[in-house]
Amino acid sequence: MVGLGWWGRHLVESVAGSGKIEIVRLTSRSPHGHKAFSDETGIPLADSYRHVLEDPEVEAVILCTPHSQHEEQVLAAVDHGKQIFCEKPLSLTRASIERMLDAVNGAGLVMGVGHERRYESTMEAIAEIVASGEMGTLMHIEANFSHSIFASVAADNWRGSVEEAPAAGMTGMGVHLTDLFISMLGPVEAVSAQSAQRVLSLPTGDIVTVQIRFCSGATGFLGAVSATPYYGRYSVFGEKLWVEARDDAHPQEGGRTHLISCGTDGVQHSETFDPKDPVRANLEEWADAVAGNGSYRFTDEERVGNVALLEAIAKSVRDDGWVNV
Repeated sequence: MVGLGWWGRHLVESVAGSGKIEIVRLTSRSPHGHKAFSDETGIPLADSYRHVLEDPEVEAVILCTPHSQHEEQVLAAVDHGKQIFCEKPLSLTRASIERMLDAVNGAGLVMGVGHERRYESTMEAIAEIVASGEMGTLMHIEANFSHSIFASVAADNWRGSVEEAPAAGMTGMGVHLTDLFISMLGPVEAVSAQSAQRVLSLPTGDIVTVQIRFCSGATGFLGAVSATPYYGRYSVFGEKLWVEARDDAHPQEGGRTHLISCGTDGVQHSETFDPKDPVRANLEEWADAVAGNGSYRFTDEERVGNVALLEAIAKSVRDDGWVNV
């Protein structure tokens, strides 16, 4: 595990006791500051990322580090023959993620990506409904992923910097939604986005909203607020049916999720799913793919498309207009 902030630690805890993946080393930019966590988990600390890569007992790396570091770290892992799981966003530009994928694919490695929301029960159910064709022509998709976790982030933290986190909550929350959008409705043609700073002292702001035009002709909208009680909603509209997911709590905290649907008869139906750990599900599916036991559900087209979309959103926020993806 490379990177031991709050999310890196959550990843370690999520796979504790897994029969498919075991964390055997911890490291960060300041590894000795995490000795207590190492002692608590019983996982040894490595002095540096280089020492992790040179360790023959390490078969793979999980990168939970600032986004701008991902390309260099991925290429170094490829050079050492390590499998790679990289937190989202994989990178901040299309050119960068394309270089990363060329290296990973050329080495025959499997690169996981931290978009665990695809593994939530409601999202898997919606993806199946969308793929079935029963919704008819897909018209529109919209979602909001908002919470107050960033309220405790210091103003000088990299997660709130314009360089590492352009467009407010896009890198922390919005890219999960756009990953889901692309996986269900396909590639995006153009976007128009805006951000605002209302409460938090983060330079990147605390609100982002995005209008989307898909290559298919469908439209989309997403919102993410970084300073509000948790709110999670995801809706897809077709000519014959709409479906919506609602969350009781942030996915990392557990809690039930709800699936609501309505067809042309106007009758709403609902189903409730028990809590699930989508982080563990994602890491274990990647581990299975690495071991040759099944496939990993993310395609390279989706990986590139989501980074390219993030890059376009950041440009739209800066330039205040529509940007082609």
